[in-house]
Amino acid sequence: MKSDDVKVLQEVQRNTKMAMKAIDTISESIYDDELSIQVARESMKYGDIYNKATDRLLEGKAASYKETGFQDMMLKGGVKANTMFNTSTSHIAELLIQGSNRGLTSMWKAINHHENAGNVSMEVAKELMDFEEKNIERLKKYL
Repeated sequence: MKSDDVKVLQEVQRNTKMAMKAIDTISESIYDDELSIQVARESMKYGDIYNKATDRLLEGKAASYKETGFQDMMLKGGVKANTMFNTSTSHIAELLIQGSNRGLTSMWKAINHHENAGNVSMEVAKELMDFEEKNIERLKKYL
């Protein structure tokens, strides 16, 4: 497996793992049942995409993305700080949209910096990016 493939797939893993952790952390602040269901579905899809990237890395005998405890702490702390005084549905949707936008940006960077990645890696990356764009569209109605 080419190193560009590894980097793109690891970025998919990083993105999806962060999204799942953010959703897990923010879920306790969601009081709108419809949004709660939407977010639970998102988390499951992120898990599916994470597993696809992991499977590809395992097939290529490449290492998975390793997160640091510091990143985890910063993510959870940021979510808690952003929902401490405002847990309105609109605010939660805004935070989720911002997260999806950050995910899209990091995936575009990964794709542009690792242009020699093959079709399989790009397929998984594009699936994540398409999903992020659809999430943003679905969340707009909660703003």
